[in-house]
Amino acid sequence: MSAAPESAPLARESTRAAQESTFAGLRGRLHEAAAAFAGGPDALEGILLGMVDDVDRAVREPLEIFPVCHHSPASALAMARRLREKRPKVVYLELCEDMAPLLTELRNCRLPVAVQAFASEVDGFPPEWAPLSVVAPITEASAEYQAIAYALDTPDVELVLVDRSSDHVFQWDSRGRSTPEAAGGGPDGDGTAADEDTTETALHGEAVGVEIGDLRPRFAELEEHLLRHGKVRHWSEWWHQYVELPLGDGDHDTYRQVMLLIGSLFRRLAPGDPSRVRIDEDRERYMWTRMREHLAATGTDPEDCLYVCGAFHAASRVEEFGVAGSGAYEISPRSATTWQHGLIPSSHAAIEAQFGLAAGSVSIAATEWAKSLERTRVRPYRLAGQAGTKKSRAKQTAAPAAAAGAARPAATDKLSGFLGRPPVLDPLDEAELLGWSVDIVSAARRSGYLASTADAIAVFETSILLAGMRDRAKPTPYDFQDAAVTCIEKEAVPGRRDVRRLVEIMMGGDRVGRVGYDSLPPLARDVHDRLEPLGLKLQQRGVRRALLDMASQPELRDCSDVLWVLRRLLPQGAARPVMGERALGERSIQESWDLALGTHQRALIELGYEGVSIEQVLEQRLRRAAYAPQATAATVLEAVEDATLYLGGGRRLADELGTRALAVLTSERSVDGAPQVLRRVRRLLAYYRTSEPVLPPWIESFVKAGYAHYCTLLPTAFRDEDATVGQVAAMLGFLFSMESLALSLGCDRAQLELAVAQSHPEDPSKTALLWAAQVQLGTLSRERLRARCDELLANPLVVPAYPRYLSGFVHALEPVPGLAGVVVEAVSNAFGRLPDAVLLPWLPTLISTLRAGTADLAPLLIREAGRIFPSRLAALDAWVPPWRAPAPTPVRRAARAAGQAADVRRGAALAPAHPAAFDTLADLLGCTEGWAPPTAPTGMTGMALLTAHPATCNALADLLGCTEGWAPAGPPTAPAGAALTARHPDSATALESLLAGN
Repeated sequence: MSAAPESAPLARESTRAAQESTFAGLRGRLHEAAAAFAGGPDALEGILLGMVDDVDRAVREPLEIFPVCHHSPASALAMARRLREKRPKVVYLELCEDMAPLLTELRNCRLPVAVQAFASEVDGFPPEWAPLSVVAPITEASAEYQAIAYALDTPDVELVLVDRSSDHVFQWDSRGRSTPEAAGGGPDGDGTAADEDTTETALHGEAVGVEIGDLRPRFAELEEHLLRHGKVRHWSEWWHQYVELPLGDGDHDTYRQVMLLIGSLFRRLAPGDPSRVRIDEDRERYMWTRMREHLAATGTDPEDCLYVCGAFHAASRVEEFGVAGSGAYEISPRSATTWQHGLIPSSHAAIEAQFGLAAGSVSIAATEWAKSLERTRVRPYRLAGQAGTKKSRAKQTAAPAAAAGAARPAATDKLSGFLGRPPVLDPLDEAELLGWSVDIVSAARRSGYLASTADAIAVFETSILLAGMRDRAKPTPYDFQDAAVTCIEKEAVPGRRDVRRLVEIMMGGDRVGRVGYDSLPPLARDVHDRLEPLGLKLQQRGVRRALLDMASQPELRDCSDVLWVLRRLLPQGAARPVMGERALGERSIQESWDLALGTHQRALIELGYEGVSIEQVLEQRLRRAAYAPQATAATVLEAVEDATLYLGGGRRLADELGTRALAVLTSERSVDGAPQVLRRVRRLLAYYRTSEPVLPPWIESFVKAGYAHYCTLLPTAFRDEDATVGQVAAMLGFLFSMESLALSLGCDRAQLELAVAQSHPEDPSKTALLWAAQVQLGTLSRERLRARCDELLANPLVVPAYPRYLSGFVHALEPVPGLAGVVVEAVSNAFGRLPDAVLLPWLPTLISTLRAGTADLAPLLIREAGRIFPSRLAALDAWVPPWRAPAPTPVRRAARAAGQAADVRRGAALAPAHPAAFDTLADLLGCTEGWAPPTAPTGMTGMALLTAHPATCNALADLLGCTEGWAPAGPPTAPAGAALTARHPDSATALESLLAGN
């Protein structure tokens, strides 16, 4: 029968009085031990007795405190037992309070996963912190999962998260501390992670991790002392040997008091980092304030509640501790940052890397959890429909109503017995150890090691030997790992995995979680729906090959568009094209892709925090990049190109970003992005000219403004030491290649000529570039340029700098590609004229200079050299370079012999020799008279033409300045042009020269 209501306070008072003397015996023994070790009362006694006070205080608290350690199988077992015994109505959990709505989605996921709070845009925090991310990983072998599964699947049970919100995590974060929460990794790792685990260890990215029960010494000397005397390598092994195994089969009171004692020890021996201590105490004040607010609002009896927190926080000494805490803590308001929440996949390796645990420790904990369940027959709690777990046969029912005013039974002193008894030595399980030895040898053989049955026997015996040296009757997985490395590891690792990694895989491996389709954000579900025609299981991990034939299946074009956008947004490897290309004006009709969306599920989920579709996310990112304070004209043009390439269906965004590029270009005062601007403007111009009826107004304005802008900066860039020759060459390339369009839009070429005339570079490479620009403008002839190159080679003081001149000439092929022949000539002259003593010292400089700055222009130079030089080696000896061959002299018409008849025609001998050519010419001109007979008169055959076409003859006479008019009719007594030639000798000479082509 339950006690009467009026007798409940008396019962509780008597219980509290009995608990005050619970640890009296332990206090006395610790006092004697402190006096014996320290020679009298001192700080040691204060620490030892203070630890007992912390345990006593937590045990006497009406609201039961359940201390846990992060991902500890012993804590999970104790939690499962206690939940079935106590059946609490309210479970307070140390987890960010804003993550509560996501916990119901855990049933759609395969553990381990992490609850994430994400903010891409910050308001109230420094901009360089963005994006903000907080994760809380959850595994099945953890006390927090047991509490969550119990609360969500048991009727009339409420789960309340009481830890600081994700916003407060960054409000209190100093961004300067180095802790397992803020840094990925810690001193517990041994640096043996294999290369293939890089993706798994990066599943949490740069997120700040929030864990329940960060139980680890903060006093470096204490941890070193424990590891040395425990004969272990790292903290995870010490915890497994001296806490996990002894507490695995202990009762609830023993587990609770030992965990409180450990938490108090680590808390009192903390080094006293002010910022970290302040954050820990603020978290404790925050949680107790939230619990008291909930109790006051709901009227729940504290006896019906369970507070799950880390053992470090369970031994708190703040004033707000307990239901009757005296402190009044005010919780600061959240910032204006908008937070998105979701679930992301996690893995054992990611948890180990983020929280500084030893490699393989979480996997070993999962194995120990499965073995403990089989040994103890404890029924764990699992969410209904949980993927990747077996369904529990136990039917969970509603929590029975607690008797009104029932008092909690008085706690007994379990610490004295636990600390006083010798360690329990587990008997050797030879079958288990023998199975491990055989399995590791088989795995080593598959990885390329020359392992044999003798190695299995050696591993078995060495494991027992190492355990005995470390005062253990049963080898732990860590002992077995050391033995396997000692007996099998050779000087070199034949494969990708070493023996240590093989043991970790054999002990359970790195389990990677997966978020179910129903728990994905709308964007991720939309991506999977749009890629459904591919018929692939994209939610599974691994690479899937997708073949798209858009010619026979036009419906796959939508899938192709989605994949190209994913390639632009997701990390490298998530969507990799094997065949196919997406460029301006080009679309592939067949494509092949390697897809790993399941492996990169976290990145796809985080896209869902930024929008509801991938097109919206891409548009937002392009705008953000274009309007960023550090945006350049090149980056904005890249955004224009991506908008045109991936967001088809109108030029709205491209025109907007193009206008932004024009504004950014006019505000720039440097030429750093000139090469990128030139390449992107050329591509966009080529695309618009072939796909649009007219050019967009923004690109016409961009070309016009860019022409004037680069003309203004050109003289300064030639003199500026920070401006490279490639950047100046890109400026000239823009000016020369866009010149026709710019002049048609109203630009003045005199501005370019004036800018070149005002340029006076000092650098040899820029000087050569200036000469090339002058050749393009016509102010410097090619003959004069060749003469300057010869002068450089003839000057011994300039020869060492000649490679830099050549570098400038090669860069000049960008704005003036017609100079390829001159560049080949300059290089050939250097190799032909300079002696080896001069040529060989600067030859490495020449090669490195050309390779570093002109690799993309080398093909043009090679093609020109291939055109000039002979194609066969035998012809090289007799080959004469074109620039050394004698210039052909113009052939003038030979004067007529004095005694030659005036009516002899100069081409008369050509016509009879090639009649077919003249017949074709006659047909083309429409002449049908045929050939004159051989007996035809040999007079002047052109006289008939003169009389037939007088207008043509009059026009020719006016051109030559003849005013005499036509000769009188009569029999010709001399050649028709003789009198005219004698009368106007200058005109005759001019006509002769004109006809001779001189």
